[in-house]
Amino acid sequence: MKLQFLGGAEEVGRSAILVNDSLLLDYGMLTGNPPQFPVGSVEPDAVVVSHGHLDHVGTVPSLLSGDDWPAVHWTPPTDELARTLARDTLKLHGGSYNCPFTETHVRRMTQQSAHHDYGESFEAAGHEVTFYNAGHIPGSAHVLVDDGETRLLYTADFHTDDQRLVSGTTARPDADVVICESTYSDVEHEDRATVEERFVESVRTTVWEGGTVVVPAFAIGRTQELLMVLDAHDIDCYVDGMGVRVLEMLGNHPDYVRDAAALKRAKSNARVVSGRDGQRKRIARENSVIVTTSGMLSGGPAMTYIPEIRDDPTNKICLTGYQVEGTPGRELVERGRCELNGGVVPVAARAEMYDFSAHADRHGLLSFLDDYRDAPVFVNHGDRCAAFAGELSADGYEAAAPEIGATVEV
Repeated sequence: MKLQFLGGAEEVGRSAILVNDSLLLDYGMLTGNPPQFPVGSVEPDAVVVSHGHLDHVGTVPSLLSGDDWPAVHWTPPTDELARTLARDTLKLHGGSYNCPFTETHVRRMTQQSAHHDYGESFEAAGHEVTFYNAGHIPGSAHVLVDDGETRLLYTADFHTDDQRLVSGTTARPDADVVICESTYSDVEHEDRATVEERFVESVRTTVWEGGTVVVPAFAIGRTQELLMVLDAHDIDCYVDGMGVRVLEMLGNHPDYVRDAAALKRAKSNARVVSGRDGQRKRIARENSVIVTTSGMLSGGPAMTYIPEIRDDPTNKICLTGYQVEGTPGRELVERGRCELNGGVVPVAARAEMYDFSAHADRHGLLSFLDDYRDAPVFVNHGDRCAAFAGELSADGYEAAAPEIGATVEV
C-alpha cells in the first residue's frame, strides 16, 4: 500500500492522505492569512471524508473542478456540515485566493455525494472502506481501508471519553497499519465532570453578581455541547452564530448524537439571536449568558459582544477550546487584551479557559494504540508528531512521523 501525506503531517490542519494514487482520505485547509491547502496536484478516483471540520473537509469542493469528478463518501451529518462550511467559506472569501472553489463546485460535490453509516462497508476507488464511530463530533469516523493486501486504519480526530453530545469511541477494528492523530499527545485532560462543575459555578456566580458571560465556542460540536451543559444545570442562555444552523441540522440526525432528547431540550432552552436592530448590544447589557462563534475570537458575533462587555470586570469571557498562537483568543488569555476594530485594546472583563476538548488526550491516545502494538504507526495531526512518534518507538512501537509531501510504502 502506497501512502502520500499531502497535509496534516507535523501540523494541525489541511489533512489529506492519498492511498495507492487513487483514494483520498480527507482534503482540508489550514486556516490563516493566507490559508494553506494540501500540497501537490491530485485527481483521485474517490474521496473519503472522516468528519465535518474545516481542517479535514474545507478544500474538498475544489476536487470537483475537472472533467472527472470523484465520488465523495461520508456519513450523512458530515455531508451537511461540509456543505455548511463550504458556503460559509464562499460567503467570507469567495472569488479570492482564500477560497479555491465556487458555488458550482459545491453543487457538484452534492451530486457526487454517497452516504454511509457506521459499520457499513463500501467500495471506493477499488478499496473496501468501513466507517467506525470516532467519538469526536456527530458523524465523525475512523476510516478502515482494505486494498486486498493491507488494512489501513486512519483514526482521524477521535475521543475515547464520552461527551454530552457524542459517546467516546470504542471501535478497535483489526488493522495492519495505523495513521493516528496526536493533537494532545502531551496533555492530560482534566476530568470532564470537574470541568463542567467549575464552568457552571463560574457562570452562575457571574450572573448572580450582575455580570454578562460571553462563551466563545466553535460552531460544530462545541456550541451544541455547551448548550447541553447549560441546560443540564438549568442555566438559561442565548445562542448566536453558525452554531445555530448546526444545531438545527443535528436535529435531523438523532442516531448520530448520544442523547437526541437532551439535545432537543437544550435547543429549546437557548434563545436564538437574530442580530437585527441592535439586538446583540442589548443582550450584552442584560446580565445574560451568550454562547457564540467564533471559538478563538477571530470573527463572528463574538466580536460584537466583546466590545460591549470588555470594560467591566464583573463580566466574564469563558473560552472553551484551544486558542491557536496568534489568534485574538490567545492574546486575550496571555496578555489580557484583544484585537477589536483594527486595534488592540485592554479587556477588563475576566477571561477564563475551560478544557472541553473533543480530542483524546495522551492517556486516550496510548489506550487506543495499545490494541495496535504489532502494527506500524504513522503519527500525524499534531504540533509534536515527531516527538510522540519517538516516545512510541521507545515504548516498543514501530512508529514514525512523515513530513509534508512524504511517500511511504507499507
